[in-house]
Amino acid sequence: MDSVLRPRARFGQRALLLTTAAVPLTGWAVHAIALHKKIATSRRDPLTGLLRRDAYTARARQVLRRHGDSAVVVLVDADDFKAVNDTLGHAAGDTVLAAYAARITAWAGPRAALGRLGGDEFAVVLDLPAVRRAVLATAAHATVPSVNGRRAGRPGTAVWGRAA
Repeated sequence: MDSVLRPRARFGQRALLLTTAAVPLTGWAVHAIALHKKIATSRRDPLTGLLRRDAYTARARQVLRRHGDSAVVVLVDADDFKAVNDTLGHAAGDTVLAAYAARITAWAGPRAALGRLGGDEFAVVLDLPAVRRAVLATAAHATVPSVNGRRAGRPGTAVWGRAA
């Protein structure tokens, strides 16, 4: 028997060591989660939820590498979108852009690369079976010039709605 009385510690050395290690690790984990959310937010357009140009480009390259010749690139431009903003206001324009994004997302599916390139321009890269590809690029699409006139004779943006 010890003649010296030892006071009983409320916490042992092991508990103190675990607590000392756990506090900074918890802080680092919370910080890492916050940084991950900021990075994810910076890659997505806050209005539409689609990828921004840089993130879209990286994702599109992955889809193109994976699917090769069966991949299809679809560019979507909202015709006369400036008129919507000018006459109905920016809130209505934002609603139209969000609706475009929702419709494109529903059409393309979860495995496609979708992005908002800027303003009223969207792009999609996806793997399409030959049957759906034939519907997307018919002879009627090739004869309609684009709105800006620079791509006459190629599929124009004005007829994309028919293909969807």
